[in-house]
Amino acid sequence: MTQQHPLDAMLHLQPQADGSFVAHTHAGYANMVGPYGGATAALLLHSVLQHPDCLGQPLSLTVNFAGPVKDGAMHLVPRAVRTNRTTQHWLVELRQTDAETGAEVVSSTATVVTAIRRATVSADVIAAPAVPPALDCPAFDARRAMPWLQRYDWRMVSGNLPATWDDGQHPTQSRLWVRDVPPRPLDFASLTALCDVFIPRVWLHRARPVPVGTVSLTVYFHADSAQLAAQGDAHVLGQADAQALRNGFFDQTAQIWDAGGLLLATSHQIVYYKE
Repeated sequence: MTQQHPLDAMLHLQPQADGSFVAHTHAGYANMVGPYGGATAALLLHSVLQHPDCLGQPLSLTVNFAGPVKDGAMHLVPRAVRTNRTTQHWLVELRQTDAETGAEVVSSTATVVTAIRRATVSADVIAAPAVPPALDCPAFDARRAMPWLQRYDWRMVSGNLPATWDDGQHPTQSRLWVRDVPPRPLDFASLTALCDVFIPRVWLHRARPVPVGTVSLTVYFHADSAQLAAQGDAHVLGQADAQALRNGFFDQTAQIWDAGGLLLATSHQIVYYKE
C-alpha cells in the first residue's frame, strides 16, 4: 500500500452538509507556531477547487493570516460571491473552535479568483535567470530543522542563510531550486505552498534571525493545469527579493519557473518582523 503524501494528508477535506469542509493540521508541516503558512494557503485554495460549484482553474489567491492557526481541526467555509461567464470570485474563512468559549473564531481569510482560460498570444516578460541545474547545486540539510522544512528538497543557488549573523546590511535577493519531499507531481496546491518557501528577507538583509510572520500573501497563477502536469515532480526554480523593510514590515516579491523556464506563478507578501 502506497503511503499518502504529507501534503495530501494536510489537504484531506471532509465535506459537510452546508458546503463547508473540515480538515486537520499535519505534523509534517509544523512551524514555530501552528502549521507552515504555505500549507495553510494551499488548503484554503484547495477548499475552493474541491467545491462542486467551482468554475475553471485558479487565477489568483490572497490569504490574510488574521491570527495563529492552532494544531488540530480546521473548519473551511468557501463561498462563491459572484460568477461571471469566465471568472468566479470566492471568499473563504478558516475557522477554529476557541478552547475557552467553544465558539468558532476566524484564523485566516482568503479571496480566490478562478477562471476559464482561453488560448491567446502568450509571452513571459520576465525570463528565468541563468543558473546551474538543480542537481549541480548544493542541497540544504534540513534533517534537524523544523518539520515543514523537511518537506522540501532545497538546492541553493544564491542568497542562502547568512554564514555569520553580523547584523549588517546585505542584498535581499535569493534563488533556489526546490521540490516536495517525497517527490510529488506539481499541482495548484503544491505550487501555492512553494510560493512561501523563501527565507525571510529581513534575515538576509540584517543577518539577524528576528521573529517574523506573514500577514498577507498573494499568488498569481500564470500556468494552467496541463502546464503544471508537464512539470511532473521535477524541481522548480524560485527567486525572491524585497523592495522595502520599514517600521516593522517588509514586502517580498517572488517568481516560480518550471524546469524548462516557463513562468508558473508570481507572488507578493507583506511580513511582520520584530527587533
